[in-house]
Amino acid sequence: MKKYQLGEFEEIVLLTVGILHGNAYGVSIKLEIEERLGRSVSVGALQTALRRMESKGYLTSRQGETSATRGGRPKLFFTVTLEGKKALEYTRQTRNELWDALPSPIINLD
Repeated sequence: MKKYQLGEFEEIVLLTVGILHGNAYGVSIKLEIEERLGRSVSVGALQTALRRMESKGYLTSRQGETSATRGGRPKLFFTVTLEGKKALEYTRQTRNELWDALPSPIINLD
């Protein structure tokens, strides 16, 4: 399997785009992350991550309808690509292998 590089925040954003399947745009992604993880997300960091993953081929974007409430600007919706799915699977597999390699005294809470 090809090696894919995802930072923690990129992984969270990519997973969230998948969770929102079809309704993933900047604000919805930000709110979903904040609600699920209880962590604050800056718009700038989110936009940077989205653009970087789009340039890597992990996401595609499409413009939605224009809206008067947005000053006539359309929402930009994101979708996970096949390469993005492969990157998520690679990351998941790598993490599972590392977890499986931990000796029991490390993971036991006793």
